[in-house]
Amino acid sequence: MNRTVTRRDFLAMSAKGVGVAVISYGLMGCSDSNDDNSVPAQFLHGIASGDPAIDAVILWTRVTPESEGDVKVSWQVASDAAFSQLVTTGEMVTNASRDYTVKIDARGLRAGQNYFYRFMTGDKTSVVGKTRTLPEGDVSSVKLAVMSCANFPAGYFNVYELAAAQDDLDAVVHLGDYIYEYARGGYASEHAAELGREVLPATELLTLGDYRTRYGQYHTDASLQKLHAKVPFITVWDDHEVANDTWRDGAENHNEGEGDFAVRKEAALQAYFEWLPIRPWREGNHEEIYRSFSYGNLVDLHMLDTRVLARDKQLDYADYMDPTTGSFAGERFLADVTSTTRTMLGLTQLLWLQGTLLQATGKWQVLGQQILMGKMSLPAAIATQQMSIPQYAMLGALAKLAARAAANDPTLTAQELQYLQANQALLTPEVIALLQLPAIPYNLDAWDGYAYEREVILGTAKSKNLNLVVIAGDTHNAWANELKDVNGDTVGVEFATSSVSSPGLEYYLNLPAEQIPATEAAIVELVPDLKYANLRDRGFMTLTFTADEVRSDWHYVDTILSKDFQAATARGYSAKAKVGEHVITPIV
Repeated sequence: MNRTVTRRDFLAMSAKGVGVAVISYGLMGCSDSNDDNSVPAQFLHGIASGDPAIDAVILWTRVTPESEGDVKVSWQVASDAAFSQLVTTGEMVTNASRDYTVKIDARGLRAGQNYFYRFMTGDKTSVVGKTRTLPEGDVSSVKLAVMSCANFPAGYFNVYELAAAQDDLDAVVHLGDYIYEYARGGYASEHAAELGREVLPATELLTLGDYRTRYGQYHTDASLQKLHAKVPFITVWDDHEVANDTWRDGAENHNEGEGDFAVRKEAALQAYFEWLPIRPWREGNHEEIYRSFSYGNLVDLHMLDTRVLARDKQLDYADYMDPTTGSFAGERFLADVTSTTRTMLGLTQLLWLQGTLLQATGKWQVLGQQILMGKMSLPAAIATQQMSIPQYAMLGALAKLAARAAANDPTLTAQELQYLQANQALLTPEVIALLQLPAIPYNLDAWDGYAYEREVILGTAKSKNLNLVVIAGDTHNAWANELKDVNGDTVGVEFATSSVSSPGLEYYLNLPAEQIPATEAAIVELVPDLKYANLRDRGFMTLTFTADEVRSDWHYVDTILSKDFQAATARGYSAKAKVGEHVITPIV
């Protein structure tokens, strides 16, 4: 039954909370005749919904006032697009203290239902948004879109546009790097000026005002607005919402002269909570973000913070390299990377996750988090960038020929011997030493740099024989991994999405387009548990869960440098894992 709340109740609640959600219980009573003065405003940043529950959902918008002052905003939620069946309504006042954002926790809704919502201020009405609550009980299927890493100056958000064409999504799971903090002309800005996508403000983001301005610019993007209006988001931050390679007490991109990192982090996280449709734990708490969502008896989605709350500083291979000899201190590195005191989640979050997994009842247990959990070890010569992948492949094959020749292998052909003689000089002692180095993790910012806690999570899943699915972003490329514990037992699968617009390994390795397929195949061959890699394309993935299997479909766009784009279907890929098996198989 709807509870009637007076207009004065709502205005009193909204005046008390800066950056928190105003609770909407039901139909608001009639307006008082003596309306408060309200500055005229309009809706320029779209609308959004997020953090669905079985009986509630967060609704969001932002108004742009004509002048400084209080702006009164009202909202309506209905069960039909014509708004003839209103479910909850209300009013609140927003102002500069919350950057004119509006966040409503619409409660008293029914499980598994679609709802329509809109906002009004003065004579202006927002576009209509569509959202959906979580289902309960028996659920036959769940479909989630997964995406991350949207860099505004790198190109158009065609990936958001492509995702908005999906009509059967239950939610969008955004795994972070919703914004980037760099200054104009910085990372991946080569085409920004010609595309009209130079960042605001022009400087690197350091203050609350800086972060607010950047979020505001992102929310003017029509494709992002379209997707937000169509489906609820479940979000978590990664590093660029604060600064590149953030950890608990600092970041790679927080430098001398940029002030107190704690102050910068608090400003960044406050802006995040103001501008995204996420339900805060409690008023003023902008740091704790881990939480769970249950889609009936089918899927439990656990969103983690692997970045800001408790992460220890990333290890750096440079600290283990002898500058004189170039030798690698392997034993010291192994001791550090596997240390039981090294943390990614922090003890409180880790215990919460363990307890949640052990008590979970959904058929599928999904970890929504930022970074790759699969073991992504490459030959040390490649991981330390002393050899490229093509160089390693060529020299490794040459070394094998040399070994066969030294062993007087009778199967060596004349052509092979001729090739060996022509290239023998390439096998210098330095090259041979590099080829003999063991495989090591290529990305210490990922779970490979925090091995102990990874084993704790995998061990927890293994103890209950859970159907574990880990989803990841961060790398700007797409991957599929089988997750094995320290004993070599496969205990889960991982599906990782490409980026919305940020460049990936093809950019860092400077790979020509014609070399990418071979390089992808080589990486899959080199990494034992890796089943799929896409190193070139921008896109997102959809995960479809049923009682029998989880299916991952990777969707890509053919360009982000023009709004005239198409789905790159030839590069698309699909794979699945059956319940109870932890094995990834391609879908042809």
